[in-house]
Amino acid sequence: MKAAVERWFLERWYGGQAPGFGLRFLAGIHHLGLKSRAALSPRQDRPKLAAPVIVVGNFTAGGTGKTPLVIALAEHLQAQGYRPGIVSRGYGRSSQQPVRVSHETPVEQCGDEPKLMFERTGVPVLVDSDRLTAANVLIADGCDVIVADDGLQHANLPRDIEIEVLDGERRYGNGLLIPAGPLREAPRAVDLRVVNGGESTTDEFAMRLQFADAAAVDGSEHRALETFRENVVDAIAGIGNPARFFAVLRAFGLTIREHAFPDHHRYRSEDFSTLPGPFLMTEKDAVKCRTLGLRNAWTVPVRAELPVDFYRALDSRLEKIRRSKPAP
Repeated sequence: MKAAVERWFLERWYGGQAPGFGLRFLAGIHHLGLKSRAALSPRQDRPKLAAPVIVVGNFTAGGTGKTPLVIALAEHLQAQGYRPGIVSRGYGRSSQQPVRVSHETPVEQCGDEPKLMFERTGVPVLVDSDRLTAANVLIADGCDVIVADDGLQHANLPRDIEIEVLDGERRYGNGLLIPAGPLREAPRAVDLRVVNGGESTTDEFAMRLQFADAAAVDGSEHRALETFRENVVDAIAGIGNPARFFAVLRAFGLTIREHAFPDHHRYRSEDFSTLPGPFLMTEKDAVKCRTLGLRNAWTVPVRAELPVDFYRALDSRLEKIRRSKPAP
């Protein structure tokens, strides 16, 4: 049911079907709410924190590639000698209290994306609906740069650098606010705009997702994706744009059966009981499927590749911000 509703909205947001009067009316209410929130919490009135804050987000609903970018940023910052920390809301988690992610943290408590970001980077990851509090906790713990996952609309969090991640194929869809269109808010100026796939303009940085060899979900072995050509594969994707993952598998010459689930879907054994496998899934799906006892289940690791000019622009901004911060 949830997947059907999601498809219905996507057809109106990106598929050319016009949204009806009811959706446009609700979008108008959304617009008024945004104006009221902006009046109550002006961006320029937020005091800066003791360490630079980099916010990664998007103006559209759903996934655009934020998680691979946050991972790439954390790895780059570590290589530059920084001690980064990541704050996240932890969408879809069962817990209400702040959660400091560790290897032992159940994914249900922290959310799939924070768990994946911690495992890939090893940097401190703190999940809290109040990202301002989380950022201050990590700064007190010694982090000297904070990366906020999906925080462009989190008005309570001061920020020094805003990075928008835009789906290069879907872009802004029909350009309307939720629920008539995909926009959380009207697109505005940001410090850096990253475009995932598709075509980018001169003021945007192109991001390409590079896929590695498949890894068994239980971590026991690796296989080249090309070796799956001999069988029909059940492709599993519970992400913002499953079609992108399916297209990549086909580009490797695989024959697949598509199984698109809602973003952040909480998997159960029943989801796989009638499927013969082998299964190929995204990393975000795999962190939720490890305890299901699946046989012949594989994840496809992905790495975000960005141009050198993107990191130069980021480093230049960070250095200016660092010099302007008061000494601790």
